[in-house]
Amino acid sequence: MPQLELQELIDANDQPFVVIDSDYRIVAANRRYAESHGVTPESIVGQHCHAVSHHSSRPCHENGEQCPHQALFEHGEAVEVLHTHYHADNQPERTRIRGHLLRGANGERYLGEQLFPLEADAGTECDAMNMVGQSSAFLACVDHLARVADSEASILLFGESGVGKELAARFIHARSTRAGGAFIVINCAAVPENLFESELFGHERGAFSGSSGLKKGLFELADGGTLFLDEVAEIPLGLQAKLLRVLETGEFRRVGGTQTLKADVRLVSATNRRLRDEVDAKRFRLDLYYRLAGIDVNLPPLRERRDDIPALTAFLLKRLAGGRRPCRLDSTALATLQAYEFPGNVRELRNLLQRAVLTCRDSVIRAADLHLPTVAVPVQPGAQPLAEVERMHIRALLDAHAGHRNRVAAALGVTERTLYRKLKGYGLS
Repeated sequence: MPQLELQELIDANDQPFVVIDSDYRIVAANRRYAESHGVTPESIVGQHCHAVSHHSSRPCHENGEQCPHQALFEHGEAVEVLHTHYHADNQPERTRIRGHLLRGANGERYLGEQLFPLEADAGTECDAMNMVGQSSAFLACVDHLARVADSEASILLFGESGVGKELAARFIHARSTRAGGAFIVINCAAVPENLFESELFGHERGAFSGSSGLKKGLFELADGGTLFLDEVAEIPLGLQAKLLRVLETGEFRRVGGTQTLKADVRLVSATNRRLRDEVDAKRFRLDLYYRLAGIDVNLPPLRERRDDIPALTAFLLKRLAGGRRPCRLDSTALATLQAYEFPGNVRELRNLLQRAVLTCRDSVIRAADLHLPTVAVPVQPGAQPLAEVERMHIRALLDAHAGHRNRVAAALGVTERTLYRKLKGYGLS
């Protein structure tokens, strides 16, 4: 067999690649791996892998993470895991790691790690509140988003109000081949039914009363890029057939126009309602559902990623400070937030902190500054349905804000239209 030079072999790999021995020491690293950590391949040899990638003196499995090294050398398995690595400037980067078993000339085992950064070339678009986190639920979600971004299929994002569905859509766009094109957003719940078609497909001058000039629609403006349909379940039933035809053919006409136009658009949709339930209730077309849900992605609520609350809180407080010294939470306030159910998710967390910053003393936020509504939330998870928890939460907010729906909607981080639907569904109207 030919004798292959290890360094030349791993340098041929397009992804960052590192070879590690049984004592956690780096034997070889390609240039992509070394550059991401601000070092040369030669200087990294002999260092512990966890010191380089995690800035930690202990192996990652001792910090509670699934470790490819432990899986290989203790259990004989080659695994694929999700980790957060740190660059030379201490900036985190979420990474998928694929472990490989390598054999030396004398049969000794080595771990080969091939790394797939989940946010490579995504830019600062993703430096936003729901893109902060290291919990297993969050990392799995980011990995899923990174995988589906490479596809041209339509994507349907499902998640509760406030989880960050638009930020997830921006992440998909930034990772896709359309990143150089436009990212256009339409909130389907905020557009009046009589203007929806014009907003989406545009109109010609004189098409209707008040249309003084030609207007390009959002579908046309998204040509070559991504169109994000937020709260897609709110599209009026009468317009769903028109949208379906456009998605099938790529062709449309402006309102009042006769010219057939074409646009190449990648569609990402989002909803906090189960579209199949809407189909069963005859409020949503089944054929449109299948067109939108080429790939579906569930975004985890904040209560399923409580470990991310400290990092999210620090990030949000820094943004709210606007260049000034940020406020901080005392231990009781942080524990209170981590015990809270957050029906409004990350958006509700931001709103709570924004109000607390205005009322706290000495730049320290205490539990009382959070003004959390008093709701009898069950201690044991799953002891009461989430819908009942949300109903009690909304009722408490109505009491706290003297029935002012606009204030309750702002506290929850949802539109008044969404709040009205919840009130009606929970019998609180």
